[in-house]
Amino acid sequence: MTLKNQKEWIKKKFFLFNNWEEKYEYIIYLGKNLKKKSDKFRSKDKLIYGCQSKVWLEAKLIGKRIFFDADSDALLPKGMVALMISVYSGHFPFEIISSNDNYISEIGLKTFLSPNRANGIFLFLKKIKLYAIAFNELLSIKNKKN
Repeated sequence: MTLKNQKEWIKKKFFLFNNWEEKYEYIIYLGKNLKKKSDKFRSKDKLIYGCQSKVWLEAKLIGKRIFFDADSDALLPKGMVALMISVYSGHFPFEIISSNDNYISEIGLKTFLSPNRANGIFLFLKKIKLYAIAFNELLSIKNKKN
């Protein structure tokens, strides 16, 4: 599924819910299904600074695609990061770099969440994009050598 299609699927999923309570429950559900990581995973180099709760993000380049894993010490942020990694994981760096991220506002997360939590989503997204930029550069260097 393309990144654009993945975002459309998420928007359709959120529009099926009748109210914010159902959306909130879905986000909590996603958080509960994201496996708790070990203390080794929860290292300072993976920590996203500026989030209200502690949130960790890891990115791996496998082939030419990026795969993300994340964790949080709080259930709602854990659900939000589970949602985000389900959207971005498995895509090419250039797709992530050039992607439009309006879907976050379109599903209402920006208005539903407190300003601090909404800021955390954008910090998380910024980190995803930074990983994509770094891996895109790495792939570019590898291509030049070949």
